[in-house]
Amino acid sequence: MSWIEIVAEVALAQAEQYSDALMELGALSVSVEDADEGTEAEQPLFGEPGMEPKESAWERSRVVALTPTDCNHADLIEQAAAQCRMPVPAYSLRPVADQDWVRLTQSQFEPIKIGNNIWVVPSWHTAPEPDAIVLELDPGLAFGTGSHPTTRLCMEWLEAHPPVGKTVMDYGCGSGILAMVAKKLGAGQVEGVDIDPQAITSANFNAERNQCDIAFSLPDKVSNATYDVVVANILSNPLKLMAPMLAAKVAAGGALVLSGVLARQADEVAAAYAPFMTLTVWQERDGWVALHGHRAS
Repeated sequence: MSWIEIVAEVALAQAEQYSDALMELGALSVSVEDADEGTEAEQPLFGEPGMEPKESAWERSRVVALTPTDCNHADLIEQAAAQCRMPVPAYSLRPVADQDWVRLTQSQFEPIKIGNNIWVVPSWHTAPEPDAIVLELDPGLAFGTGSHPTTRLCMEWLEAHPPVGKTVMDYGCGSGILAMVAKKLGAGQVEGVDIDPQAITSANFNAERNQCDIAFSLPDKVSNATYDVVVANILSNPLKLMAPMLAAKVAAGGALVLSGVLARQADEVAAAYAPFMTLTVWQERDGWVALHGHRAS
């Protein structure tokens, strides 16, 4: 089976409403893209919890609707416009060929080398360097496959400071990737925490697949223990709010590593932790930084 995509350019104020109308009228799926993507006018659109953009659209938005081939496309477009009380937008149609979507998706995820000796390898590949530290990890519902700069920064910090025999907490564990790296680098007791039950399920599955003995839990199940190393790859706002709690989780003389922080946010995050310890930028990559520091002995 094959499909047809309707590609229409719509103004910012109408993009969301027009997308909803297309779905109500029978589109199989609808997405909104930046019509200036790939040009100098392209605009990044992202936000942190509590600071999300009001509109998930751009000044010049491209609405892409997937439809069956036997759909009356002109009628669908006109009805959606009428429902939104807007002029019929300029549009084009493009075919979507039937193909092996599983194989296509898998082809987009290759093994990733991180640091000097760590490989993140999807299950349908073999490790290019069998003697390396290998994490078998497929893209899934939880954040953390090693492709994002913040994840890489934390993994490289752990590789540069092997937590051999130490206790480690991965706060905001997502897929569990940082907890697993710590374990494979010789850590003793390792725990992971996340507010999302799906992340806990994903992390447990990944740890079992990688033969890593790690305890993952929701925040309300966390003990009062402290840890030799605490790693938190989240975002700057929650990191600032959690400063007293995360700092208290670090044992005397222990290390705290934070990422998910843009370079321009580093000073304000460090300031939030200043009453507890001094944090400095360890490394920067693609506009993101990893902060680290030690709690006084």
